[in-house]
Order: sequence, then structure tokens, then C-alpha cells
Amino acid sequence: MSTDAARASKGTFVTVAEHEACPVTRLLRRVGDKWSPVVIRLLATGAHGFNELDRSIEGISRRMLTRTLRGLQDEGFVSRTVRGGKAMRVEYALTELGASLRDQLAALGGWAATHQTSRPEQR
Repeated sequence: MSTDAARASKGTFVTVAEHEACPVTRLLRRVGDKWSPVVIRLLATGAHGFNELDRSIEGISRRMLTRTLRGLQDEGFVSRTVRGGKAMRVEYALTELGASLRDQLAALGGWAATHQTSRPEQR
């Protein structure tokens, strides 16, 4: 019996299609990048303009900030509001869905901080 067949018979086999369809996989691809958790954390404190975000995140390019914000908007985690007036202003804020994600990321961050010395490479 092949290794794959043996794993499948024990119920421990995951196909590529199952992995791709997994909602956790999709979520981690969207928010597991370098900048999304940082943007979510900042927006958890309230709405920010693009330039405010740009100044608040050291090391991010304007292009990458734009891509990150668009990706978070596409997933429904961030809203974008254009404010009129003499000077047009665009504000970004967490949606209700984004705020609930922030809570989960905070819990994950707490777990990581608690267990960082438990990992072999950290000992």
C-alpha cells in the first residue's frame, strides 16, 4: 500500500483541492502576509487616512500599502470612505468583520508571545 493510500485509509489524507477550499487557508493567505496584520492593528485604533497609515508603518512602500488596503477591502475587512471638502480625504477603517478578525489576530498574537520560547528554534 502506498503512503498516500495508507494515510487516506486512516482519514488523514488532505487533497490539494481540499486544502485550497479550506477557509483557514484562504484567510491565512490574505492576512498572513507581512503588512496586513500591521494595517489591521493600526485601523483597530480608528479610521486613518492613507498618508497617516503611510507615515505610521515604517518600511512599507506606498505601492505595497495600496495593494494591502485593496486586498483587505476586497475581503470585506476594511472600508474606504472618500470625504469631500476643500481637500479630498480618503479614510480607511475596519468593518465589523475586520474588527472581529482583529480580535482573533490579537488572540493568536497572545498565544505566539506565550509560546515563543516553546519552539525548538527559540530555545
